[in-house]
Amino acid sequence: MFEEIGWQVFPFAMQHPNNLPSEWAKFFPDEIEFGESYSFIEKASRAFKITYSLEARKKLGRLLDMVRPDIAHAHNIYHHLSPSILSLLKARGIPTVLTLHDLKIACPAYKMLTHDGICERCKGGAIWNVALHRCVKNSLALSAVILMESSVHRLLGSYSKNVDRFIVPSRFFLEKFVEWGWPRDKIAYIPNFVNFDRLKPQNEIGNAFIYFGRLGHEKGLETFIRALKLSGLKGWIVGTGPDEGQLRRLVAETGAEVKFLGYLSGEKLFDAIRNARATVLPSEWYENAPVSVLESYALERPVIGANIGGIPELVRAGVTGETFQSGDAEALADRMERIASMSNEDVLTMGKAGRSWVTESFTSRCYLDRVLSLYREIGGIL
Repeated sequence: MFEEIGWQVFPFAMQHPNNLPSEWAKFFPDEIEFGESYSFIEKASRAFKITYSLEARKKLGRLLDMVRPDIAHAHNIYHHLSPSILSLLKARGIPTVLTLHDLKIACPAYKMLTHDGICERCKGGAIWNVALHRCVKNSLALSAVILMESSVHRLLGSYSKNVDRFIVPSRFFLEKFVEWGWPRDKIAYIPNFVNFDRLKPQNEIGNAFIYFGRLGHEKGLETFIRALKLSGLKGWIVGTGPDEGQLRRLVAETGAEVKFLGYLSGEKLFDAIRNARATVLPSEWYENAPVSVLESYALERPVIGANIGGIPELVRAGVTGETFQSGDAEALADRMERIASMSNEDVLTMGKAGRSWVTESFTSRCYLDRVLSLYREIGGIL
């Protein structure tokens, strides 16, 4: 988008075989692989690198010796690049923005979710809880590394001192960060967007209720399956993830009418959404601002969303969809039955209201204008 308006963009990322080709790739730090068998020395080296990467800092310095950006905009830098680059940008006088796609700067384990559900035990600085409760993949070793990493960056003020403004895609995240002690004036709400032109709706309404995304326990898919059984309605689950086997067993045990469609992307995914009656987001954790809501609206399908995290601010109950109490299968069954009993014309009216909302507030042009306004505010452009 920025190149389309005449900007020159210099990417800085980790080396990876799936990267797009870039003339700047020679400046990218080496790939870090996780989940393999390493010696103790190799593991210790990786622990240091994900905490504070000297390589990333050095290579970014070489890039900055060649170019002088007006602004640096970071996404998901935590472990593969590490926050070591932030103090360098600050030292070079480059205004820096960090988009927060998760809760990492508050919760060391990103999600505010642990083995017993939603978790805010680390609030007030009690971050030792991440190791105590093995919040990272239920591993004491991994959780201890993340505790060390978070402790280092809190002591250094890596985020608080070096980032000029944080962007959050949901108002829920903004309020949660403020609740955890981050200053409100350092956080800007800029919602996500979808490539509107790619998402062409159709008027034929199907009968199935669709979920698409990661198949993980935090997504509330057991609740979705139980609600489908209670309502006698048909459901589709699109995606892959660690809970797929468990979810298939639950479908077999309950006799719910559910099809697993596997991983879909592009037009195949959009066709599945178009052929559904509504999208369901049954999440049981603090979702940020799911793009799946916006994609469903753009394809003129209503959304039934759990009343948790940033989901309810994206659903206008009775207008673009419905909300229900997270984790409550009976409440979800009720909302699905409500939409199942509506005429196709009324369901389509809901979908069209969602698409109209997307055109007003969630297009790439809206996003670009909001980001440019923020850049001007912090002195990144004239």
